[in-house]
Amino acid sequence: MTELKVTFKEFRNDVAPNWCPGCGDFAVLAAMQRAFANLGLTPEQVAVVSGIGCSGRISGYIHTYGFHGTHGRALALAQGLKIANRDLVVVASGGDGDGYAIGMNHTIHAIRRNIDLTYIVMDNQIYGLTKGQTSPRSQMGFQTKSTPKGSIESPLAPLQMALAAGATFVAQGFSSDVNQLVAIIEAGIRHPGFAMINVFSPCVTFNKINTYDWFREHVVPVETIEGYDPHDRNKAMQALMETDGMLTGIIYQDPDSVSYEDRIPGFQKTPLVKQPLKLERAEFEALVAEFM
Repeated sequence: MTELKVTFKEFRNDVAPNWCPGCGDFAVLAAMQRAFANLGLTPEQVAVVSGIGCSGRISGYIHTYGFHGTHGRALALAQGLKIANRDLVVVASGGDGDGYAIGMNHTIHAIRRNIDLTYIVMDNQIYGLTKGQTSPRSQMGFQTKSTPKGSIESPLAPLQMALAAGATFVAQGFSSDVNQLVAIIEAGIRHPGFAMINVFSPCVTFNKINTYDWFREHVVPVETIEGYDPHDRNKAMQALMETDGMLTGIIYQDPDSVSYEDRIPGFQKTPLVKQPLKLERAEFEALVAEFM
């Protein structure tokens, strides 16, 4: 019998997204579905963990295992899930407020640990779910309900931050370029370690500055930089600084990356969820004796 080919339709469910028409998150959802299918995955092989915000709803709109966590804690949940079941492809997702504000501490430590999961941040440079306040990614002078006279804070540079923290995979996409985004997500999932993917995902309702047209004018695909080498961390940092963080594509990938799981002494390849949890009496008594 010929094995049926998995298509992106296998990753659709009956829950209709309630994002605003034109929201960039629709394209991110479609790119994830296509990437999973292109990699030959099935829904039961994937878990999508999300945080709070408009983008946090994505785990309920895709036919995989899903967990809608609390604000800023998507990565904490995703890391625990991956450690418990190494067989799962784990994708964490959220917005710039979720990952770069309340969840920044988890983001930094997930990067340095290099756990084998993919983190997709839908970056709209504003708080959309709470009706349009300044986010850590808003530009200086950005006027919102929380900064009516303009923001006086510098915007966070997430990819430069990721490189400085030791990230082994750094990429950036734009929701208007779905083909590039699909390829980036596929590469991130295949990468043996933590894959950091920032996605420009315009908020059409509350952000009237960073629009689709604005991004089209400002993004710089890595393919346009002659001789660009994504394996050179220093050049990746330099390119990000020269393009004011608007570089898209696979910006850096460490070819020698070793995941956190593979660094743990004695950590079995068999997932924890498939290992026998019952202790024999002799093992129990030996453990007790060790700590008495």
